[in-house]
Amino acid sequence: MLELKDINKTFNKGTVNEKVLFSDFNLQIPKGQFVCVVGSNGSGKTTLLNVVSGDMFVDSGKVFVDGEDFTNLKNFVRAKKIARVFQNPAMGTCPSMTIIENLSIADNKLRPFNLTKGLNTKRRDFYKTTLQQLGLGLENRLDTKVATLSGGQRQALALIMATLVTPDLLLLDEHTAALDPKSSDIVMELTQKIIEEKKITTLMVTHNLRYATQYGNRCIMMHEGTAVLDVCDMEKKNQSIDDLLKIFNEISIECGN
Repeated sequence: MLELKDINKTFNKGTVNEKVLFSDFNLQIPKGQFVCVVGSNGSGKTTLLNVVSGDMFVDSGKVFVDGEDFTNLKNFVRAKKIARVFQNPAMGTCPSMTIIENLSIADNKLRPFNLTKGLNTKRRDFYKTTLQQLGLGLENRLDTKVATLSGGQRQALALIMATLVTPDLLLLDEHTAALDPKSSDIVMELTQKIIEEKKITTLMVTHNLRYATQYGNRCIMMHEGTAVLDVCDMEKKNQSIDDLLKIFNEISIECGN
């Protein structure tokens, strides 16, 4: 479903700060797989998402989604098939608009607006039913400005919006990192529910090792642009937080920390 082939990416090329991150990097993610990506700062996790989403172009190599060459497509073109939820809850919603207005915009993804109304009031009951699954009471606040919501509520709404029209690929960029523990758990449970129900191929970057072991059916650990760990299915289920920490510590020692 997603294939990165012979990816090369160098930052600050030709300067004293030149940094080769990806060197002939390859990755294949089959349709329907939920992949958790962990790694230290600078390991290439966010750059990986940026390369897939089109927010960053590679120096060489190919990016394929469903066999289609996405390598030179801009991010807004890729957005027809790819949805992304960012770490900052403010980035996935429009704070000056109401909840129902935000949902209406997301609901119209891939559809021409033409001269029709942007706000489809006939979908109000559908939106209420969709929001009820959050257990946050947002179904009763459809006309509330999103700016007044808490970070956890906004992130949950951003996740709903990103998947209202089912994407071929969902990118989760540390989407619980800015939330308190309770809100994080609510958003992760919702994440798992949506991915399983809609069978969405998902790539989730996280610093939370508990989430990396608890969720998904594949775990990849990145280090300096290389996958130093790649486990799936039963092998992943048998992976514990201590196992991941052991690898982290071994890498840290090798780097002189």
